[in-house]
Amino acid sequence: MGALKIAIVGGGSTYTPELIDGFARLRASLPIDEVVLVDPALDRLELIAGLARRIFAKQGHSARVSTAASIADGVDGADAVLLQLRVGGQAARNEDETWPLECGCVGQETTGAGGLAKALRTVPVVLEIAEQVRRANPDAWLIDFTNPVGIVTRALQTAGHKAVGLCNVAIGFQRKFAAHLGIDPECIRLDHVGLNHLTWVRGVTVLDYPGAGTGHEALPDLLAGFGEEIAADVRLPLPLIQRLGVVPSYYLRYFYQHDVVVEESATKGSRAAEVAAIEQQLLTMYADPTLDTKPELLGTRGGAFYSEAAVHLLAALLGTGDTGIQVVNTRNDGTLPFLPDDAVIEVPAEVGAAGVRPLPQPPVEPRYAGLIAHVTAYEQLALRAALDGSRDRVFDALLAHPLVGQNELADQLTDRLIAHNRAYLSWV
Repeated sequence: MGALKIAIVGGGSTYTPELIDGFARLRASLPIDEVVLVDPALDRLELIAGLARRIFAKQGHSARVSTAASIADGVDGADAVLLQLRVGGQAARNEDETWPLECGCVGQETTGAGGLAKALRTVPVVLEIAEQVRRANPDAWLIDFTNPVGIVTRALQTAGHKAVGLCNVAIGFQRKFAAHLGIDPECIRLDHVGLNHLTWVRGVTVLDYPGAGTGHEALPDLLAGFGEEIAADVRLPLPLIQRLGVVPSYYLRYFYQHDVVVEESATKGSRAAEVAAIEQQLLTMYADPTLDTKPELLGTRGGAFYSEAAVHLLAALLGTGDTGIQVVNTRNDGTLPFLPDDAVIEVPAEVGAAGVRPLPQPPVEPRYAGLIAHVTAYEQLALRAALDGSRDRVFDALLAHPLVGQNELADQLTDRLIAHNRAYLSWV
C-alpha cells in the first residue's frame, strides 16, 4: 500500500497533537500522505490544524493536513478513520462525575452510572458516524478511542462495521515496566486480560529480542523490585497487589476501593473540571504561531502513548508494518469461554492486514472471571439501553452493574441519569 490518508473524527480535540506527533515521528512505519481533521467546532478545528501542520513541518514530514466539518467529506478516500469524540464535552463529563456521588456511588466517565450515561450519549452518535463512513468509504477501518471503548466497539461490531477498539492502558504498562527494567519496550509482552478499563496484567515476558518467540517471565521480579512504584501508579495498596500477584489497571480501584474513592471525591473537584482547565491552557498554547511541538502540558491531559499505540495498530492493519501482537479491544469469539462470542474483550491479538485475531488465553481465575462476566452482562444491557432507550432499560443496566446492584439505588440513579442527559436522549 502506498501513501495513506487518515481521518480523525473529533480532530478538534486537544488530544490530536499527540497523534500528529506520533505520525510524524513514526513515519517509517506509517507513510501518511494526508490527515483530515473532522469536527463541527470549526474554530478549534483550524487551531489544531495549524499546530498539526507546524509539527509535521518541524519534523520534516510532507503530509498535508486538511479539515472538514462534514463526515462524508472528511472520510472520503480515507484508509482508516479514528474516532475520538466526547458527546457533551467536558461539561457532560463533569456531570457524570458528580451526580452519582449524590447516591454514594463512584462518579466516573467510563464505569458505574456515569459511564452508562456516557454510553447512552455516545453510542447513537458513533453509529451514525459509522454509517456515514460506510456509505462514503466502506473499506475504511474504524479505530475507536471513544469511551467507553468496550461498549462503543461492541456497538460498531454488532452493526457490522470493520472496527477495533484501542486503549492506552496496556501500552502504558509496557512502557513503564520497560523503564523499570531498563530495556527496549518492544522487548516487553504482556499477559493482559479482561475488558476495557477492567484488566489485569498476569504476566510480563521479557523477549530475547523485539519480535522474538522466546523470553523469560519478569512479573515477580517487577513486583519485588518496583512494587511501591507500581502500587503508586495504579493507586492501589501494595499488600493487595502482592496478594494477587498481578497488576490491576488503575480502573480496578473503583471496584476494589469503591468507598474510599467516593470519600475522596467528596472533598476534591472533579477530574473533568481539572481537564477543562488544562484544555484551556493547551488551546492558548496551540494558538501561538511559533509552537511547533506538542507541549509538555499535554502529558497531564491523559492518553499517554496513545499515538504510538495508534501508529502500531494502523501500520499492521493497513499493511505498512509487520503483523504483530498488540493489545486491542476486539470480539471475543470463544477466547474467554465464559463470555458470549459477541462480547468485546481487551487481550493481546495478532494484528495484520487480514484483521485482528485474539490469542488463546490461559484460564482466567475465578476472582477475575467473576467480575469480568458481571461487567460484560452490564455492558450488554447498557448497549441495549443505548440502542433502544427507555427508563426500564436504563434501570436494568444499572441494577446489573456490580457498583450499583440494589433496587432503590438503581432507581435513584436512573432518575438522575435521565434528568442530567435529557438533551442527548431522543427517547425521553
